[in-house]
Amino acid sequence: MLLGLQNATFEFGARTIFEDATWHIQPNERIGLIGYNGTGKSTILKVLTGQYSLSKGTVEKGRETTIGFLHQDLLSFDTEDSILTVAMGAFERVLQLEKEIEALGHELEKTGDEKLAHDYADKLHELEVLDGYSIHHRTEEILQGLGFGNSDLKRPYKEFSGGWRMRVLLAKMILMAPDVLLLDEPTNHLDLPSIEWLEKYLQHYQGAVVIVSHDRYFLDRMVNKIVELYQGELHFFTGNYSFYETEKELRTDIQKKAYENQQDYIRQQSRVADRFKAKASKAAMAQSIIKKLDKLERIEDVEIERPNIKINFKVDKQPGRILCTLKHISKSFGDVKILENTGAEIDRGDKIALIGANGKGKSTLLRIIANAEKFEGERIGGHNVDESFYAQHQLEALNVNNNILEEMQICGSGKTDLELRTLMGCFLFGGDDIDKKIKVLSGGEKARVALAKSIVSKANFLLLDEPTNHLDMHSVGLLVESMNKYEGSFVLVSHDRYFISKTANKIWEIEDHKIVEFKGTYAEWEDWKRRRELEAKARQQDNKEETGKKKSGKEPENVPPVIKEQVQQEPKGNRQRTPIDKELKKELQKFKNRFTQLEADIAQLTKKKIELEASLASPEIYGDKNKFLQAELNYKAAAADLEKANKEYEVVFEKLMELDEKAS
Repeated sequence: MLLGLQNATFEFGARTIFEDATWHIQPNERIGLIGYNGTGKSTILKVLTGQYSLSKGTVEKGRETTIGFLHQDLLSFDTEDSILTVAMGAFERVLQLEKEIEALGHELEKTGDEKLAHDYADKLHELEVLDGYSIHHRTEEILQGLGFGNSDLKRPYKEFSGGWRMRVLLAKMILMAPDVLLLDEPTNHLDLPSIEWLEKYLQHYQGAVVIVSHDRYFLDRMVNKIVELYQGELHFFTGNYSFYETEKELRTDIQKKAYENQQDYIRQQSRVADRFKAKASKAAMAQSIIKKLDKLERIEDVEIERPNIKINFKVDKQPGRILCTLKHISKSFGDVKILENTGAEIDRGDKIALIGANGKGKSTLLRIIANAEKFEGERIGGHNVDESFYAQHQLEALNVNNNILEEMQICGSGKTDLELRTLMGCFLFGGDDIDKKIKVLSGGEKARVALAKSIVSKANFLLLDEPTNHLDMHSVGLLVESMNKYEGSFVLVSHDRYFISKTANKIWEIEDHKIVEFKGTYAEWEDWKRRRELEAKARQQDNKEETGKKKSGKEPENVPPVIKEQVQQEPKGNRQRTPIDKELKKELQKFKNRFTQLEADIAQLTKKKIELEASLASPEIYGDKNKFLQAELNYKAAAADLEKANKEYEVVFEKLMELDEKAS
């Protein structure tokens, strides 16, 4: 066991967050910690890291166990250092060793002292053991994977927004490679490409990972165990989130039936006792029954903590066939080009998800569709279109002096106060919360009020920018159900893949400043994207082979038909995948050969480096200044060659895993 709780109870004032909980985190486990908002998931993580103390019980931690904890409170950190420097702070010992080695090197040049030479060699060996020669490359690779460009790496940390700062701190946490990695909402500030990169990275992470997240798609791909904090207790499920949902329902049904059966038994036995307790001849039997009932271990009823309220959309009027047409649209911010001479059409019934990396202009395009952004080109609105636009800036339109109920009353939904109170339960405002003034709400709470206003306004065209950002999984599920029943059309920007996969019938991306449309669901788009990548690689391989044959003077063999055309023209069931499989196997074999060669090269280079390292401690070498300097140069050259080989080894290994997965 790396870390855990033993008979642990934590009380926050008069409220008990969890009671008598036992949880042991084992090596290499991938755990999703889930629960409704406000139940105490983040509190558990803070207890595990020693930030909060238990009321009863103990936190158990292995003597050598290291813990990394990523949470929103880290955003208070600020510095003038570059983001590369901040992320490399993960290698505190390596950075210290580099300084010490540099200082010892200068001293050795002057004195040639034998003890200094031994210290120098020892520190070089420790640096090698810690893989210190690759820290710059590894840090840059992880920052780039999280969405930073090369030009960003030297920029000061303080120049970046909160979301980008969190990415830097996530990179630092990953680089520290602790035994247990605790991640509190790690995908909150990530775009789709960065989330996909993080998934691939964590799948090969050598340690236990505990994730608190409302991103069920992420949990499904990442975890093999679910720990649910529910009604002050920890419940364990061996599987991903989808397995948890099925198993939870099954367990609930079983417990509900067991509770009902026990209640029937108690009522029956109680009636018997009541009937006979007045009779002297039967009084002893009645007392025996009562004692048995008193000793009976009672099964608890399963209470539904939050009812499945339905969010019902109503559309006031039917729009024309075309809701919005964009022609020759261009948009730039200074020298940064977002859109260039592009266009699109939104038809009645379209349910469009606008996806892609941050900075591509998704929110800008949404504002152009809403006619809330200046641009070059033409936007033609459709007939009878009544639109409602939800975005973060809509929070400013809320009347801060109203309470939540009053704010909902003015949105034109036509709902009664009771219906509005019920509806706001879906948006995590329970009980008396609905009577809170807008001015005292947090940013996330205001966002939920603005979203609720947008979707109950009887509009027939919704424009939604990150609508699920401040909702828990239960509320996202309710919103999905409602949007599938919605009779109008919508365009939404979201990084929530579950939400997109369940609601959209078209996918839009911005590529090379153009709007690219895919007619189909998110799952179909993912499949199409994978096929397109395979085709590109197959064509690239063909081009390389053709170039090689031309250079060797041989005639190129016949190139197979373009795979892309096959995919487009052939019926779905009859697509020919043989050319793709053949090229995939060929590429896989090529990388296997290179991988084997690199393993041999690294073994040879490591041996050479160890020999050179040993020579630095030899009296014959460090006693002669010129010999020492030459030996040091040779050592550094060998270390650089080894680092280069290791980098390529990592790249080839990752590629090999990717190809192997596709081939299987």
